[in-house]
Amino acid sequence: MTTVPFPVVDEIARHCLQEEEPETVHIEVHLPGPLDPPRLRKAFTEALNRHPRILVREAAGRWYRRRYEWELTDQPDVEVVTFGEDGPNTLRDARTSALAEAPPLSLSPPIRLHAVPTAAAVTADADAAAGSRAAGAARVGAAAPDQRRDAPPTPAPQGTVLFLTINHTALDGPACLRILATAAELYGGTDNAPTAPPTRPAPDTPTPTPETPSNWSRPARVAPGTPTPGNGNGMLVAELPLPHRPKGSPYTVNDQLMVTTALTLAHWNREHGAPPRPLRITMPVDDRPRDLSMPIGNGTRLVEVPFSPQELTDPDLPDLLRRTATRTRALKSLPRPQLGHGATLLTAPVVPVAWRAALTRGLRRAAAPWTSTTLLSNIGRIPYPLDFGAEAGRAHAVWFSAPARMPRGLTVTTASTAGRLHLALRWSRALLSDDDGARLRDLFEHHLHTTEAGP
Repeated sequence: MTTVPFPVVDEIARHCLQEEEPETVHIEVHLPGPLDPPRLRKAFTEALNRHPRILVREAAGRWYRRRYEWELTDQPDVEVVTFGEDGPNTLRDARTSALAEAPPLSLSPPIRLHAVPTAAAVTADADAAAGSRAAGAARVGAAAPDQRRDAPPTPAPQGTVLFLTINHTALDGPACLRILATAAELYGGTDNAPTAPPTRPAPDTPTPTPETPSNWSRPARVAPGTPTPGNGNGMLVAELPLPHRPKGSPYTVNDQLMVTTALTLAHWNREHGAPPRPLRITMPVDDRPRDLSMPIGNGTRLVEVPFSPQELTDPDLPDLLRRTATRTRALKSLPRPQLGHGATLLTAPVVPVAWRAALTRGLRRAAAPWTSTTLLSNIGRIPYPLDFGAEAGRAHAVWFSAPARMPRGLTVTTASTAGRLHLALRWSRALLSDDDGARLRDLFEHHLHTTEAGP
C-alpha cells in the first residue's frame, strides 16, 4: 500500500481536531435541473479515480511514529454519493449536517456528496441560517422576496442542490471544486475547462507600502453577541450584487471585500462596546493551476492583512481601498511557507508525532490572543462552468464556508457565479447566535455598498 507523509498543513490540522467543532468545509452548488442518481454516482466515482490523491485514509501507526501518513487506496472505502428527498427543511438539514459531521479520516475518501432535489423554487438567500445538530435545529428565516439582497427564485421547479462536505484536514475547497468540475464534465459530456483568471493591472507608478500595525500587537477579537447553547457552528448564506468599481481601478473586488469585512467588524465591535484595536484578517492565497494538473490537498498559503483603528473610523474609502490593494499585492508576492516558518519547524519529524501534537495544542492555546480577528476566504469568480449537461444545466449559485473555531469564532467566505456574489458567514455558537449572524450580514451588505462606484 502506497503511503504519503502528511504535509505541514494536514499535520497541524490533525493535531488540533476537536469533536465539538468539526473542521469541515461546506460547498453548496445550485443547479436548475434534475440529476440522474446512478449517472451522478458513476461520474463522481470516476472523477475520484482521475484525481487519485483524494482517495486517501489515515494510516494506522504506533504512538512513537514520527509522522502521520496518508494511505492511498484504489477505490473508495464507502459510498461517497448519497441522495435526499425534497422537503420543507431539506436545505437546512443538509447545511446542518455539513457543519456537524466531518467525513472520518479513517475511511477513503474524506469527502461526501449529497444531492437534494428541489421541488419548488429556492430563494437565493437560501433560508438564511443553519447550525450544528449538537446545538439543535437552527432557526430558518427566509428573507422576503422583495428585499434587495434576494435574487429572483430559481426558475426551474425541479432543480438540484449538491452539498459537498470535506474534512479540512485532508483537502480544501478549491481542490474539491476541481474534482466536482471533472464529475460535471463526465456527467454532462460538456467542456468544463477553467476560464483564465482575471488579470490585475500593475500600477503605473510604484506605490509606497503604507504603514501598518505591528504584528506583535494583539488584534481585536469579534465582540461576543448572544452565544447559543450547545457546540458547533452556525451559518448564514446570502446572495448579493457584485460591487462595482471604476474601470482601471488600482484595487480589485477582493480588496473591496477585504475593506468591507474590516468595516463590518469594526462597526459590530463599536455596537457592542469593544475598545478599538487593530484588526488582522487572514486571507488564503492559492497559486495552484485550475486544470487537471491541480495538486489535490490543502494548497493555500495564509497571509494576514492588518488594519489600524484610525483607518476604520470615519475612513476615506478611496484611500483605504488603495492602501488595502497595496498591502494585499505585497503580501501575495512574498514567498512564504503555507503556515509560516514556525509551523514548518514544529512539524519536523525529529520526535514522535504524539509529542509534537501535545506541543502544538499547547502553543495554539498560548497564542490564542494573537490569532487574527477573522478569516476572509474569497474564492473569486468560479473558474469552471460546472455544466452538468442539457437537463441539469449549469450552476447558477455556489457557496463555500470555512471552519469558524474559537478564538476567531467567525469566518467570511465569498464566491461569484453568474454575476452575483455568494456570501457565507459561519460562526462558533460559543460566540454568536443566528440573530447575530443576520445583523452581521446586514452590516456587510451596507459596507459593501459603500465601497462601490458606478459602473
